[in-house]
Amino acid sequence: MFMRPFARLAIMLICPLMSIAQTKNTVPLQFAAISEAAKGKVGVSVYLLETGQRFGYNSIRQFPMQSVYKFPIAMAVLQQVDKGKLKLDQPIRVLPSDYIPQQGISPLRDKYPAGNVDISVAELLRYNVAESDGSACDVLLRIIGGTKVANQYVHNLGIKDMSIALPEKIQVPNEPMQYQNWSTPDAMTALFKKFYTGHVLSDSSYNFLLDLLVNSGPGAKRLKAQLPKGTVVAHKTGTSGTQNGLTRATNDAGIITLPNGQHLIISVFIRDSYADQETREKTIADIGKAAWDHFVH
Repeated sequence: MFMRPFARLAIMLICPLMSIAQTKNTVPLQFAAISEAAKGKVGVSVYLLETGQRFGYNSIRQFPMQSVYKFPIAMAVLQQVDKGKLKLDQPIRVLPSDYIPQQGISPLRDKYPAGNVDISVAELLRYNVAESDGSACDVLLRIIGGTKVANQYVHNLGIKDMSIALPEKIQVPNEPMQYQNWSTPDAMTALFKKFYTGHVLSDSSYNFLLDLLVNSGPGAKRLKAQLPKGTVVAHKTGTSGTQNGLTRATNDAGIITLPNGQHLIISVFIRDSYADQETREKTIADIGKAAWDHFVH
């Protein structure tokens, strides 16, 4: 399981993650070969926390985040909890106007179709991260002050190559607009590194969010799919709809615990793909396995 690092923080700061260069190994070439199946643009960023080794493939290109952006939004909410502006047990009235359109994923909307129900901040965060609920995400954005607040929070952490611009209610029914919510693979990997080593959240908020990421439901066929059973993966997926055979985003990003206790941060984004979902998810799984094999074998 993940332990909050203290002693090794100084080591991590020696090699800050600003732009991940490709190292002199064959892994980026493996990523390129694997990516052909996706029939789109694939971006990968990999960083081994304990050693600082890093490499990538199209890692500084922009990709639509889709629901991966629920991770930084959750961090922004928990920062306000840490500041005393919100409480995890605080009830929030969920309005019918908060609900995203039916084509978007929202177990919260499906459970309470009439709205006008009080849900705690903690439960909204669970829906947002563990169930990738678009309506819960928009409620959280509303109570912290909107996408500009979340975007500024990320930028204040030093993560510049990321943009949180639109709520789910706008993004879901307007597929081309999702490109406004973008990140580079490097930036998402840097954010996970900041979350894990930067102590930007209180211990209680960090542990709460980490648990949600580890127990996130979506993505069983992505980064986790080809890893040994029981491997701990704290991650967040993102997926767009498909129109005329085009899927604009299929993503997974997070932290994988290796058998030796080290931690591999990996972000895999697939943009503008004409492959089917099984192929797209297998591409992510194959890339995750290639990264795993590089460090484990």
